[in-house]
Amino acid sequence: MKVRYLGDFQTECTHESGARIVTHAPKDVQGGGGAFSPTDLMAVSVGACMLTLISMMGKKLGIELKGMTAEVEKHMVLQPKRKISKMILRIRSSYSPSKEEQEKLEKAALDCPVHLSLHPDIQVELDFVWGL
Repeated sequence: MKVRYLGDFQTECTHESGARIVTHAPKDVQGGGGAFSPTDLMAVSVGACMLTLISMMGKKLGIELKGMTAEVEKHMVLQPKRKISKMILRIRSSYSPSKEEQEKLEKAALDCPVHLSLHPDIQVELDFVWGL
């Protein structure tokens, strides 16, 4: 992976596959806020990772979870240094799992390596809603 600074507090991140993501500093720190900020990417990566691991467990259980969503809310603090203090993830699926399936699916989310790599000071609240 490579990251190139574009100017005006923007970067372009390039994956070895050629896929690209542009980041932009948020408005509250002199950026334009026109794209994901680096901390946005960190927060949304937790949601993407959890959905991926839930879907992998679903496949093992013979469950199709296409259309499942994760809403990610990121909270920042300014003191003592600007950083992520809290993330709220709302995972939603139209599938209605049995109690046993639900436990396995939710455990898969908690085993997400991005989630497990977060600093312990970052509070993570998870809300699962099944059978929408």
